[in-house]
Amino acid sequence: MAFTLFFTCSSFSQKLPAGSLVVKNFIAASLKGNPAGEDPSRSITVYLPPGYYKSKRSYPVIYLLHGYTGTDTSTVEFLNLDKLMDTAIANNRIRPCIIVLPNSNTRYSGSFYTNSILNGNWANFIGKDVVNFVDNNFRTIAIRDSRGIAGISMGGHGALKLSMLYPDVYSSVYAMSPAILNWSDGMNTSIGTFEDISKAKTDAEIFKTFPTTLIVDLARCFSPDLNKPPFYADMPANYVNGNMVPDIDVIARWNANLPTQMVESHLPALKSMKAIKFDWGRNDEARHLPLTCIELTKKLERYGINHFAEEYRGGHIDQLAGTDGRFYNSVLPFFNRYLQFEP
Repeated sequence: MAFTLFFTCSSFSQKLPAGSLVVKNFIAASLKGNPAGEDPSRSITVYLPPGYYKSKRSYPVIYLLHGYTGTDTSTVEFLNLDKLMDTAIANNRIRPCIIVLPNSNTRYSGSFYTNSILNGNWANFIGKDVVNFVDNNFRTIAIRDSRGIAGISMGGHGALKLSMLYPDVYSSVYAMSPAILNWSDGMNTSIGTFEDISKAKTDAEIFKTFPTTLIVDLARCFSPDLNKPPFYADMPANYVNGNMVPDIDVIARWNANLPTQMVESHLPALKSMKAIKFDWGRNDEARHLPLTCIELTKKLERYGINHFAEEYRGGHIDQLAGTDGRFYNSVLPFFNRYLQFEP
């Protein structure tokens, strides 16, 4: 699930019209004053297509959310985004558009794009603050039909969540290897990670391993408790005299934030989407991910929600980058088809 690997995109030897990358910083109203002390000054990296500065036209926008442990800049490097987009536009994979990557990294490595009384309102940060900032500072087609949202891993979780929470903002969604959609094998209250957390007293102990950092981070996002130091979060499973005791109330709070569990309460939003797609690797290193993606597509089918769901042969992120990867061959053509490109 970690999104820390960087790959070089396939060779871009041909001289192509070049777009540009712009990095902006702004103070996010949705994050100001959060008790966790997360910095409300946030960077966003923006890809502007070739000819942006010479034209007066406006463009649709794809909001691209990074994965757990990642940032806007790490995702740009991973995809070699500017070169990949220049190639995609030149080869008609997608018409000229703007790509926006907000930095949603936190002290515990990820926001899960969730509103939290502890960490700040990260869903609102993406759905309100970032969209407003981009529309006010770039020539966008500032309507729902010209905005799409996509994400990788934690970002895929966030993209699906934001499509349900902000259906008036985004019209189409594509989630790549969406993580933590629901409870499943390797992601449930019986995993030993909760016992390790119950023994920990400091952040340093939590940060020693990836699983403990991830679970505490999820708790700080999904079930924060400002009166419960040292981690200021309630856990869905606790240990008493060496025995696991599930907390039904906390589990319910997590359920309210898990995309698969959110479907029933957001059916009108999902049905309003022009297009929904998610994909996953059959051999994903996170055991829960293929199982929860299959569960989600079955649930969407059961409620009559049109969508595309696709399993491919590969792991968590090894089929995404480059001109032979899924971002180039699946994600961009998807938005080329479903976004409105003319005002």
